[in-house]
Amino acid sequence: MKPRDDATEVTAAGIARLAGVGRAAVSNWRRRHGDFPRPVGGTETSPSFALADVERWLRAQGKLVEVPLRERVWQQLAGHPAGPVTALLHTGCALLLLRDRPPAWLAVSAVSDERMAQLLPDRLDEVVAMRFGARGERAVHLPEPAELLPSVPLLRGVAELAAELGAKQTYEFLLGRHTDANPRQYTLTPAGPAALMAELAVSGAPARTVLDPACGTGALLRAVPPRPGRHLYGQDSAPELAALTALRLALHSDATVRTMAADTLRADAYADRRADAVLCHPPFNERNWGHDELAYDTRWEYGFPARAESELAWVQHALARLVDGGTAVLLMPPAAASRRSGRRIRADLLRRGALRAVIALPAGAAPPYNLPLHVWVLRRPGPATPPAPELLLVEAAGILAADGRDKQLWPAVQDTVLDAWRSFDRHGTAEERPGLARSVPVLELLDDEVDLAPARRLPPPAPGGGTELATVREDLGEALRRAADLTPPLTACPEREPADTPHPPSTTVGELARAGALTLHTGTGAGGPGVPVLTDHDVLNGGAPSGSAHESTPDEAVVRTEPGDVVVPVFGGGAAARVIDEATAGAALGRGLTLLRPDPAALDPWFVAGFLRGTAGHRRASSYASTSARLDVRRLRLPRLPLAGQRGYSERFRELAAFEDALRLAGRLGEQLVRGMHDGLTEGTLPPR
Repeated sequence: MKPRDDATEVTAAGIARLAGVGRAAVSNWRRRHGDFPRPVGGTETSPSFALADVERWLRAQGKLVEVPLRERVWQQLAGHPAGPVTALLHTGCALLLLRDRPPAWLAVSAVSDERMAQLLPDRLDEVVAMRFGARGERAVHLPEPAELLPSVPLLRGVAELAAELGAKQTYEFLLGRHTDANPRQYTLTPAGPAALMAELAVSGAPARTVLDPACGTGALLRAVPPRPGRHLYGQDSAPELAALTALRLALHSDATVRTMAADTLRADAYADRRADAVLCHPPFNERNWGHDELAYDTRWEYGFPARAESELAWVQHALARLVDGGTAVLLMPPAAASRRSGRRIRADLLRRGALRAVIALPAGAAPPYNLPLHVWVLRRPGPATPPAPELLLVEAAGILAADGRDKQLWPAVQDTVLDAWRSFDRHGTAEERPGLARSVPVLELLDDEVDLAPARRLPPPAPGGGTELATVREDLGEALRRAADLTPPLTACPEREPADTPHPPSTTVGELARAGALTLHTGTGAGGPGVPVLTDHDVLNGGAPSGSAHESTPDEAVVRTEPGDVVVPVFGGGAAARVIDEATAGAALGRGLTLLRPDPAALDPWFVAGFLRGTAGHRRASSYASTSARLDVRRLRLPRLPLAGQRGYSERFRELAAFEDALRLAGRLGEQLVRGMHDGLTEGTLPPR
């Protein structure tokens, strides 16, 4: 049976991405055009359409010239009959064959689809066995020819995309798109914390073998620097995640990769193996972790964890899988450092020298983003190793912005943490850095609570020093004076306009786009290594680009801001628009944002941005759900004026923007002064009078 070329289905969101419009536009097309393709699947509220039919319709309507290759491949993967996870597994195997044995791929792809599906399993078995071991030793199970047949068109497209991007970058792009599209299905470890944890684990020792017993999609093992002879082991209770991790790691480096699918605590696949380093982002607050079945397990050297202390079970599992002197680094919820039910295990970890550091990360560094998660660094004591007399506590929360969203400052977090750890690891103690790091004697921690939260033992330095607060106060005074000077005057308006005063005709953003006066771009959050992403939060608060993106995103897929662009958030119901200046230019456009690029010969960007902020226009152009609002930017209206007639509005809107920036600065300085004086008064660094 030959797979149909039009078997791939696409949702309304996928159609919007293909055409570069919002989902509201797709809904309008379905209502207004009788020849719009009919749904072929999905549900009544979320229908799906045949990709080939959609392409033909968009092209006939002049709304699509050609589907970009990466978008076509993604739509084929997302609409795969067996689901995107199966498609990712087939894709990873094919990319591995393409990367490791290009002649074999060329030979097997030069035949018909049916013949290719028959030949591929044997060729894939050769390369998969070489990278992952025999069939019983690996999590990657090869598909049969009948399973592969629907994937053949996708695999041909993937090979074409790999010729442009490379096999590793292609897989990272598709995997990243899939996890972004299904955020609730996966607990991801962002690149910054993953790199920090890997550096803590392997920087001070050769670490030939590294294990992640809850590998998920493999982010932690992928962050381990590739070295000749390094062995990477992973385990996950979800078979598909164990397989995806194996393929991702094999495409990332030439390290020996072994992953297994099983419940780690109940069915440890590596019970007879010891690793030089263990990295782990365990599931949090898991009550069904095996408390009843594992009461007498030999891994509980430091005490049997309570039912509510699943994280301490993972800590002891990690220690049990280390060689003597090996290092384990785990991402932990902050409650694990202070819950009363875990104080006996924490105390024994301290007494025996197994727990070496507790590092508090800024809130927003990793999911769940509302919590300042901790990193625990542990080392398995050897028979002749004396207990460590001190524990390193690091409080990194103050290094990032208050809400933890300024990802561009993450290197400062990593440098601060690594500097403190390396000094402590080398000397067994560390010089105190007020508000940042302190090595605390273990005896000081062994009280009734055994509370290891850095914030409790390392209070932030009170910024109540007279000199510092005086500077803040002077800056605030200057900011308030500037805001007063910039307060815009009100233009005198007649109480009632004369009846014969004509209103300028208006137009919509959509009409201007069709006329070529501006172009529209939808934010995807895509970006390359080191490219900051402008987020809706940044637009609303006037901040610098603070987002981060997948490292593997191809540069041509990134929507970059340019001076004179106008950026509008489409969610939330607030009226906002921002003109991009030289300082913000070059950032990638984040999700939930629409970018308007005016033709300077037809439109002034400040004129456009000012009218797009009109509250009434936003109400008319927004659609409302029970808990959110979505703006259809194309429906926003603005006056139809010649460029000369736009200048007066533009000047006033610029004045308002400068006044708004001055108010924001004054607000931030005012909050800093109030917080500093409160801290100074309560800490005793400021007198009451």
